[in-house]
Amino acid sequence: MVNLYLNLLAFIIFLSIIYLNITVLYKCQPFPPKLMENWGETADCIFGDLMKITTIGASPQTASQDNHTISGVPASHKLAEVDLERMNQYKTIIKKVGRAKKIDPAVIAGIISRETRAGSSGSGLVNGWGDHGNAFGLMQVDRRYHSPVGAWNGEDHIIQATDILITFIKNIQQKFPNWSKENQFKGGIAAYNAGPGNIDSYENMDMKTTGRDYANDVVARAQWFKRNGF
Repeated sequence: MVNLYLNLLAFIIFLSIIYLNITVLYKCQPFPPKLMENWGETADCIFGDLMKITTIGASPQTASQDNHTISGVPASHKLAEVDLERMNQYKTIIKKVGRAKKIDPAVIAGIISRETRAGSSGSGLVNGWGDHGNAFGLMQVDRRYHSPVGAWNGEDHIIQATDILITFIKNIQQKFPNWSKENQFKGGIAAYNAGPGNIDSYENMDMKTTGRDYANDVVARAQWFKRNGF
């Protein structure tokens, strides 16, 4: 009987030592690079949690760009996936601007994907200009309302466009103070396309955006980019 108790005690001590070693090892290790990569950006986004924003994704019209027969969130994810290789060229800049402006970099990527398919020639860009020569760069800054700066695919351009987005988010915060931060965030994305004056309610925020799905599509794409390195 004594030997049984001693063996049981030795086994418990053995398990305790293993547990302590694992605990110490875990605490001493840095976060995995991928987790560390996204940790700061998620925590520092002051406009709301991207992953908590509800979205219905792309309309059939938007999805048809790549001849998809699907629509909604799956279509937005597919469009974003097609753009990923091109988007990765700008990943460092996008993340840098996101950190500096305290906005989720994935949202910047979502807008770039929606506006120009991350610089694809198939999006209609000519020397960095789109929308019949009225909009400039990856994020399509409208020269009728703003004076574009920098190279069409450079950091200065992304900074300017992100500042414009943030201004619109703040406009929506003031216009709809009772909305949640996430709803205001989404409303600001819609305003980036249609202007804050055309955002009348949460339910109909996309009614006057391009394709009537701009905010929903951008959010769905951004959520995909968030899960894939942005």
